[in-house]
Amino acid sequence: MNTSAATSPILNEFPPLPLDDWENTKDTLHLYLQIIGKIRLKLMPRRNHWWNVTLYVTSQGLTTGPMPYKFYTLECAFDFIDHQLHLHTNTGASESISLQDGLSVAEFYNQVMKALEVLGVHVELLAKPYDNKSTIPFAQDHTHATYNPEQVHRYWRVLVTVDQVLKEFSGRFTGKTCPVQLYWHHLDLTVTRFSGKQVPTNPEASVVEKDAYSHEVVSFGFWPGDDQVRFPAFYSYTFPSPEGLEKEPLQPRQASWVDANGSPMAMLNYEEFRQLGNPRQALLDFLESAYQAGAKLAKWPVKELETKPLEML
Repeated sequence: MNTSAATSPILNEFPPLPLDDWENTKDTLHLYLQIIGKIRLKLMPRRNHWWNVTLYVTSQGLTTGPMPYKFYTLECAFDFIDHQLHLHTNTGASESISLQDGLSVAEFYNQVMKALEVLGVHVELLAKPYDNKSTIPFAQDHTHATYNPEQVHRYWRVLVTVDQVLKEFSGRFTGKTCPVQLYWHHLDLTVTRFSGKQVPTNPEASVVEKDAYSHEVVSFGFWPGDDQVRFPAFYSYTFPSPEGLEKEPLQPRQASWVDANGSPMAMLNYEEFRQLGNPRQALLDFLESAYQAGAKLAKWPVKELETKPLEML
């Protein structure tokens, strides 16, 4: 029996996410996430490669996880099922903000700061977007106010599935690996593998880049598209980029190497990917082929870094 796209479990697991359909909502949500991300940046102790600033996928949305403040902890959690932002502490105190169409970035920011005040949390933020096409300070941004609950829910459903696949892939590597995490500056859900080898620092690089790229990496991620790439996609890059990387084979056949600021980046268009018969396996194949390409040419000890089956221990 033929199963229609509307009812296919596979296609429902990876629902369509065309950027043009939800870009206004995406832009507003992105700025909401930057506000909460900046709270985490302010409160969390520093970790290498900016792991202290990221957000995490949950069974309801996205969260900061518990953040230290004085003698207790604060957590900010987006609920993309009931469309709320919950702010709560381990003392039992909590505040909630409804996420709805018409809620401008300025109103969201003001409500967040008032909620923090009620909870007894004082945080001073650099209250403007970071590396975003919007440059309007949060408190003055009445332009971005589009919030379509169905579109946000769909995006989150994609994140949930991709998060699980990235975690499965992450478990195959015994070397230093970051958590699967969402960087709120560009909305990348990422996981990165490290060889352990330090690389020379570019003196002209920003402090962000110097800490992010202090060591050899092969990084993998998903992002919903932007002004330059007008579709959601999976990607991988190796830093530093070894000679001949763009000539290495990738799987599935829909994947290809593209130029990213002068270096090769492996890319797999999400819409093409979701039409495949076994997209989960196709994603694992893409991640593995991109890793093998970069790690082999960069002369990583690939076999030594493989996770061994338990029966071999």
